[in-house]
Amino acid sequence: MRKTTKSVVVVGAGIAGLTASAYLSKEGYKVLLIEKNDYCGGLLSSFYREGFVFDTGPRSIINAGIVRPMLRQLGIEMNFLESSVTAGIENEIVDFHSLDNIEDYRKVLEKLFPQSKNDIERIFHSINKIVKDMTILYGIDNPFFVNLRKERKFLFKTFLPWLGKFFFTLRRINRLTIPIETYLEKLSSNQSLIDIIDQHFFKNTPTFFALGYFYVYMDYIYPKGGTGKLPQSMKQRVLEFGGQIQTGTKIKEINPSKKIITDENGKTYHYDHLIWCADLKTLYRILKTENLKDKTRARIENRQKCLESKRGGDSVFSLMIGVDQSPDYFSKISRGHFFYTPIKEGLGNTHRKELNDIIEKFDDISKKDLLSWLDDFCRLNTYEISIPALRDSSLAPEGKTALIISLLIEYKLIEKIQDAGWLKEFKKEVEKRIISNLESSIYPGIKSKIVLQFSSTPMDIAEKVDSSEGGITGWSFESPVPVENKLIKIARSVTTPIPKVLKAGQWAYSPSGVPIAIFTGWHAAQRIIKNKE
Repeated sequence: MRKTTKSVVVVGAGIAGLTASAYLSKEGYKVLLIEKNDYCGGLLSSFYREGFVFDTGPRSIINAGIVRPMLRQLGIEMNFLESSVTAGIENEIVDFHSLDNIEDYRKVLEKLFPQSKNDIERIFHSINKIVKDMTILYGIDNPFFVNLRKERKFLFKTFLPWLGKFFFTLRRINRLTIPIETYLEKLSSNQSLIDIIDQHFFKNTPTFFALGYFYVYMDYIYPKGGTGKLPQSMKQRVLEFGGQIQTGTKIKEINPSKKIITDENGKTYHYDHLIWCADLKTLYRILKTENLKDKTRARIENRQKCLESKRGGDSVFSLMIGVDQSPDYFSKISRGHFFYTPIKEGLGNTHRKELNDIIEKFDDISKKDLLSWLDDFCRLNTYEISIPALRDSSLAPEGKTALIISLLIEYKLIEKIQDAGWLKEFKKEVEKRIISNLESSIYPGIKSKIVLQFSSTPMDIAEKVDSSEGGITGWSFESPVPVENKLIKIARSVTTPIPKVLKAGQWAYSPSGVPIAIFTGWHAAQRIIKNKE
């Protein structure tokens, strides 16, 4: 560890902020990590409720050749458990243990949509090509987290043979950035088939990112004790390296000309470098540009206008239940991470034109009509079901099981319902429909077994972590994203037009997730360490 008098303030103690803080404090920088909540981790956390553990944010963590080597580089030891995925449609269930199971899933779709066998063959031809590229992309430890000077065997036997393949893969990735819906429509006219594949993802998700999940299903890992153990371990490492962490502190103003930030209580903090790992719109809203050069101020104002015109991606409604049912019951149905679609019909326009019409004409829509739409929305949807106790039996009381059941939902709808004053009632209506749909399909009798029940909406996410539109993976794909979206340029994604201010996290690069948030936090730290800022 080297010593330096340079002070770095990191705002936002999610996984990006923790990563940046860990690497900088390891290098001897005077680091202060500031977080508005009373805990670290942001969207990535776990909590207890009546003996059950529930994970917020990601239900599993994608390694992506980043998470494990990052932890090794920081000297953090963690126990990761198997977190394989199950996908189910109606009564057809496929466990993804290996890439061979992709063929099993293809056979399921052919069974459900026999009239579209040729379409399915074309779709899976594309999936298999993308999976091969994902194997290259994520198949080795990310070289940025390996000391190539010391790891000579890795350099010559792994890295150099991989490098050429990697650049060819990047070229193919860049050709597959069109929305997944548009791509599938070129391969099939069967809307139900298209929906079954693409309604797992955010609207207009880039094709490579979406279909690449057939590889990601085998790359998930789960920390023993819950997903929140990852940020907890990183927090401890920051403190061991000499960094400071201050929770319960919300920043309300940034003055880059003075290199000072101010919290809501009026306390000021000086920095030599600032890394913003929180909501990006908020950064520009609280920025004071007085005394900056005219050219710099103009660039900042242009960036602010661009960001304000954009919005976060689809958010999520999550139902948390504790049931008086043994994990053994659920293990006979699926693994601990389960994507389940009760009916093969697909959402169609339910979450597109119909939803947009409801939002646009909300004041003229009766509650009865909205709930009728909700019937279809919940009946036709795909549920992401996480069962922590199937990965770690200690995460629920003996003989009982917690389930986290989520579906993608539009923030604007929830916002309008809250403004109309009946969000609490709406939450109960969604909960009721989710339980009813699962009881009539994959979990018969589950309603009578529930001993604990509560839920969260996009509004809860927005309020808890100050995330624009309750976004959980950054920007919406429904219009051009306002940040870098090419992997080869990810190092540039952390820069801003603001002097001595960098950014990292889910809003810095798109599409995002835990590995990308870590990677941007690492890049931000390296720009300071290597005196590029």
